[in-house]
Amino acid sequence: MGAAHSASEEVRELVGKTGFSSDQIEQLHRRFKQLSGDQPTIRKENFNNVPDLELNPIRSKIVRAFFDKRNLRKGPSGLADEISFEDFLTIMAYFQPIDTAMDEEQVQLCRREKLRFLFHMYDSDSDGRITLDEYRNVKYAPRPARAPGAPARDLRGGPRSPVSAPPAGGGGAALWKPAHREGLGPLHRRRGHDGGGQHMRGADGA
Repeated sequence: MGAAHSASEEVRELVGKTGFSSDQIEQLHRRFKQLSGDQPTIRKENFNNVPDLELNPIRSKIVRAFFDKRNLRKGPSGLADEISFEDFLTIMAYFQPIDTAMDEEQVQLCRREKLRFLFHMYDSDSDGRITLDEYRNVKYAPRPARAPGAPARDLRGGPRSPVSAPPAGGGGAALWKPAHREGLGPLHRRRGHDGGGQHMRGADGA
């Protein structure tokens, strides 16, 4: 009884922190356990067998984002060696579509958080600026050769959620597929400039 009550309290806390429903948290917990091999934490190598990442040209950037302490809100720089389930939910929350019930202030805050997450994918040295080389490393990442029999859609880049789990209605689609306007859609909706300024500043203008 006490253990069940403690578990439900923990789920309620995670609902409040991440915005996921209790059902979504349960689904993501099952996926977390699959990835971790039923261990309490996940390490980078646990992402090696995620099909949606295998042929993604920016695979290393996406995996790195899960361990970036800035995204985990655990520091201004550096990478974590491993992440807990709560850390996992923190990162997955960036992929959620914006809730239509939010007021304008909440919407702007959510958009800024998503933008900051994308910025961190480019800013690999955590100095608060994106150099031209860092931009090119993501924009022009070489696309891996398609494996025989692999569908062409597996080659598309962009930071959609790399972790699949069955939605509440069943099926095997990715849990989060945000709309381009409000979620983390393709990184490169506009053609960048290869000349001119040498860096882009952070989401807060720093």
